[in-house]
Formats: sequence, C-alpha cells, structure tokens
Amino acid sequence: MAKATQEPTNPVDPVEAYLNLDDDVLDGLSDGDFLAQQRLLLETERVHYTEQAAQLRAEADSMVQNNEPAEVQFDEESGEGGTTAIDRERDLALAGSALAAIEEVDLALRKMDRGVYGLCESCKQSIPRARLRALPFARLCVRCKEGGLPRSR
Repeated sequence: MAKATQEPTNPVDPVEAYLNLDDDVLDGLSDGDFLAQQRLLLETERVHYTEQAAQLRAEADSMVQNNEPAEVQFDEESGEGGTTAIDRERDLALAGSALAAIEEVDLALRKMDRGVYGLCESCKQSIPRARLRALPFARLCVRCKEGGLPRSR
C-alpha cells in the first residue's frame, strides 16, 4: 500500500501576508482589522529595531574592548588605524537611528491606544492606509510631508 506523500507547507508569516495585500483589499478591511494588522506590524518592527540597536551597540562595545586606544597601530599606507574608530562611530550612529525608530513606533502605538492613529499631525486628515502600511509610524500625509505644495507637472 503506497503512502500518500504530503508536500511540506511553509507557514505563512502573518506580517508578510499583510504587507503583500493588494491595496484594494487593504482598503476593504474593517477599521478594527486594519488597526489589528497595523499593531502587529508596529510590534514586529519594534522587536526588529530593538534587536538591531542591541546588536550594533554590542559590536561598538566589542570594538572598544578589543582595540584599546594605546594598542592602535597606524599603517601609513593603508590608513587602517582609524577604521576601528570610524566603524564604532558608524555602529553607534546606526544604533541611535534604531532607537529613534523605536520611539516613533512607541508613539504610533500610543496614538493607536488614544484613537488618533493615522491622522496627519499637520492637516488632521486621515493618512492613506497604503502609506501607513509602508511606514506604520508615519506622522504626516504625503502632501504635508512634501510641504503642502502642489506638484508641478
């Protein structure tokens, strides 16, 4: 008796599935479903940025521990002596950017809790769902972000 072979199924990541929704489907979601998906997206981004900041900070700290300033040897031809300091500064700057993104995510989650998520901070109009899906912590609609000037054609 032959056994039926079953193809292994790849579990679908709910965030990935949401990000791949057609704009018409996105616009057709109820407000509650849209907000639930956005909350999941924001929480996922928060985890990502938190991990990224921790990793970059650890790399920067590791550079300090592994290369004490007195031990740095400058190679006149390659200029490699300064690369550790430059790499550390870059990692710290990127970690700072990740921490700033976490603050934006947290602000968006607080707005969601207060019932004002998705409203442009400038004109108070609703930010389109497609923009919020692309940038879930957007504070401004595209028009206000561009300065409110009409596009020249």
